[in-house]
Amino acid sequence: MSVSFVNKNQESTYEKLLPLVEKFKKRAFKIDEEGTFPFENIQELKEAGYTRLSLESKYGGNELRLYDFLLFQELIAQGDASTALSIGWHMGITMDLREKQPWNQQMLDFIFKEIEKGALINTAATEPKTGSPTRGGKPETTAVKTKEGWRINGRKTFTTMSPVLNYFLVKASIEGEEEIGLFLIPRETSGLLIEETWDMIAMRGTGSHDLVLENVDIKHDFLVERLGGFKKNEPSGWLLHIPACYMGTAIAARDYAVAFATEYSPNSIEGTISELPNVQRLVGEMELELMQARHFMYSVASKWDETSDRAALAGELAAVKHVVTNSACTIVDKAMRIVGARSLQRSNPLQRYYRDVRAGLHNPPMDDMTIVNLAKQAFAR
Repeated sequence: MSVSFVNKNQESTYEKLLPLVEKFKKRAFKIDEEGTFPFENIQELKEAGYTRLSLESKYGGNELRLYDFLLFQELIAQGDASTALSIGWHMGITMDLREKQPWNQQMLDFIFKEIEKGALINTAATEPKTGSPTRGGKPETTAVKTKEGWRINGRKTFTTMSPVLNYFLVKASIEGEEEIGLFLIPRETSGLLIEETWDMIAMRGTGSHDLVLENVDIKHDFLVERLGGFKKNEPSGWLLHIPACYMGTAIAARDYAVAFATEYSPNSIEGTISELPNVQRLVGEMELELMQARHFMYSVASKWDETSDRAALAGELAAVKHVVTNSACTIVDKAMRIVGARSLQRSNPLQRYYRDVRAGLHNPPMDDMTIVNLAKQAFAR
């Protein structure tokens, strides 16, 4: 997609990412085929300074805006979706902490300095019996207060980027209280282990294994936040990194299909299939779908960056995820129709794009919740 830059920082970061994305694209087949984690990709993003961009300038960051964040994530996903989704969680959580300042200053200063030195962080919230955290299930992972701090026991699923995380943000039910605690747990803590359970046909490189916590003891200060129950949280714009990832994957599929159409010339026609009306129709439909979805996503991101009433954007944030992920599925499907049966070859990236964008339907928020909540908003007005 053509990109119009609004400032030099945005342009320089984008240009710095471009050669990395080409490397990611070359490694993507092997990562998907073997189900291995993209260690090289993540390391190169760290070395490029990308993982610090969400921080304040005093910690070596660039105070990343949501619009820019989505632009960069969309680009990374064009190289490898698993890499984009993985690093997106770290970047978004860091952005959220910087903007909301929900912890005491001592712990914020601690984690920001760790991230400045290269540490990676993600939340571990999903559990086998609770399903998606957005459904409101109370964690079965427990935290018991001890003389020295907290003892935590439980199992978390879908712990994305687990092979390289330095810190895990774990949601646990506090024994004897109604509140949910958010605990910061360093990787080297005794009793913490990663069980390699990730065996999906989509996003195979995210390393979203199970996090197992067996009598994990941490200090009092590492209860960084009390969440006050297990219902809704305030809206978080950074979660748009999810649709941005799938939009980038759809762009990669569109690019592949268009390149194929301009080169493929069966002996039954003169010229290439790009001149056939049915192929032009499919390409035009992909373009229209991309335009609509991207304009919506970046429009809402701009509103988030500029408004002081972010709570009012909850419905639009959820709608962006719904529209973009479903559009991504449609775009990849049309790309495969252009390329035909060879799009199903294991060596063809389109079949990987198809599997990866389907995963977006199961990332939060779920489509049914988005539609019902939009209806409730309409009735409330």
